[in-house]
Amino acid sequence: MNRSIRLAAAFALVLILILLANLTWIQAFKEDEYANNPLNRRGFYEMKSIPRGQISTGGVVLASSEQDANGFYQRSYPSDSPAAYAPVTGYLSDQYGASGLESSYNAVLNGTDPALFTSRWLDTLTGKESAGANLELTLDPAMQQVAHDMLTGSNYEGAAVALRPSTGEVLAMASSPGYDPNGIVDPATASTAWADVTSREGNPLINHATQDTLPPGSIFKIITTSAGLNNGYSSGSLLTGAPEITLPGTTTTLTNYGGQACAGGGDVTLETAFSLSCNTAFVQLAIDVGADAVRSTAEAFGVGEQYDLGLPVSGGALGELPDDAALGQTAIGQRDVTMSALQAAVMAATVANDGKRMEPHVVKRITGADLRELNVTQPREITQAVSPEIAGQLEQLMLASERNTAGGRAGIASKTGTAEHGDEGTPPHTWYVAYLPDRDVAVGVVVKNGGGLGTGATGGQVASPVGRAILDAAGGA
Repeated sequence: MNRSIRLAAAFALVLILILLANLTWIQAFKEDEYANNPLNRRGFYEMKSIPRGQISTGGVVLASSEQDANGFYQRSYPSDSPAAYAPVTGYLSDQYGASGLESSYNAVLNGTDPALFTSRWLDTLTGKESAGANLELTLDPAMQQVAHDMLTGSNYEGAAVALRPSTGEVLAMASSPGYDPNGIVDPATASTAWADVTSREGNPLINHATQDTLPPGSIFKIITTSAGLNNGYSSGSLLTGAPEITLPGTTTTLTNYGGQACAGGGDVTLETAFSLSCNTAFVQLAIDVGADAVRSTAEAFGVGEQYDLGLPVSGGALGELPDDAALGQTAIGQRDVTMSALQAAVMAATVANDGKRMEPHVVKRITGADLRELNVTQPREITQAVSPEIAGQLEQLMLASERNTAGGRAGIASKTGTAEHGDEGTPPHTWYVAYLPDRDVAVGVVVKNGGGLGTGATGGQVASPVGRAILDAAGGA
C-alpha cells in the first residue's frame, strides 16, 4: 500500500472516530437537551398525538383535550368560568408554550413522568393507546367563583386566597386582572388573544396571588403581636396610645391613621391597640422585644418563604433591620416588608390551626387514565409558629378587631391592613386576613391602589367585603 493510500485511510479512520465520538456524546449526554428543545418538532408532534390528562376540581373539568381532524389533540378549558381558574391551571399553547400547572405538571399530564413508567409499559404490552395522568385539585368551585367575581366584578387589581388551615389545601386562588386561556390555545385566535392580554394593564398573565409581593400594612401586626405575646406581653399589657411617636435616633415621626390618638390617648391595652390598629403602640412593642424576636416570628409565619405549589411563587421579605427606627417601621408592615396574598392567608391559617403552619398545596391527587389513584398529597406541618395558647390569645384579639372593622361580623377573627407605598398622592394597598374559628377556612385578600377609592381607602372598606364573601361561600369547608 503506497503512502497516499495509507494517509487517506488514516484520515478516513479519524473522521469515523470523530463521528462516533460525536454520536456518543449526543446520545449519552445531550439527548434530553435536544429532545426537549422547543425547536424539536418531533417531540411536539408526539405530545400532540397522546391524550393529555384532565385537570379537574370538585367535579368540574377545568382542562381537557379533544382529537381534531388531523388526529392531534387540542387543549381546551371547558368550565363555565375558565378565567376564574386560569391563574392555577395556566395554558398550553402551540405558539406560546405553557404556564401554571400545565407547565409544572407537563410530564404527568402527557404521561412521560418516570412515575408513570409502569402504566406506559403495560399500555405498550397490551397495545393500548398511552394517555396522560389526571390532576385533581383542592379548589372549591363555589369559593373560587366568588373570589374571582368579587375581584373582577369591581375591576379590582389584586388577589384572594382561601386555605383549609388544618391541611394547607388551597380552597380558592383568584387573581385580577385575569384572562381566558381558550383564546390563547386556539390556533385560530392565539395571535390576537396574546396581543390583547399582553397589552392590557395590570399584567393579567401574572398570578397575583403568588407572584405579587406588596407591603402588608397592619395585617403584619399579627406577627408583631405574636412576638410580644411570646416575650411576656398579654392582651392587658399597656402601650402608648399617643397620636404620634418619634422613631429612635431620628426626627421622623410615625402617626396613627389620620393622626388620631388611640382611644383618647394615654396608655391603652394591647387588646385596644390591636382592635383599633394603633401604629404607635406597635412601634413601642417591637422596639421593646427587639429585632431578633420580630424576625424569628416573621420567619416562623412564613414571611420570605417560597412554597412548592407547582406555580410561580415569590417569597416576599422582611427586609433589613439595622436599627430601632427601621424596626419601628417594620412593626406596622411598612418599610421593606412584603408579602403575597398566599402568605397572608397562610399567616391567618396558622393562627386558626393552633399555631401550626401547614404547607399549602393545590394538587389533591394524581390519577391514571383509568382513574386509578397514583398519588395523594399528604398534609405536612412546616413548623409550630406559636404555641396553642398564644394562638388562642391572637384569636381573641382578632375577634375584637373584626368588631371594630366596617361591616364587622360576630364569629369572624380578622385583621385589616392599609399599606402606604409610593408618594403621598398614591392610594394605599388594602388588605384583609380572616378565618372562622368554628370552621376550617382562612382567607387573605389584597386589593391594590385603594380599589378606586383614592387615598382614603382602607382595608375595612375595600378588602374585607371580598374576604367575608369568600368565607360565606365556604359551605362545609
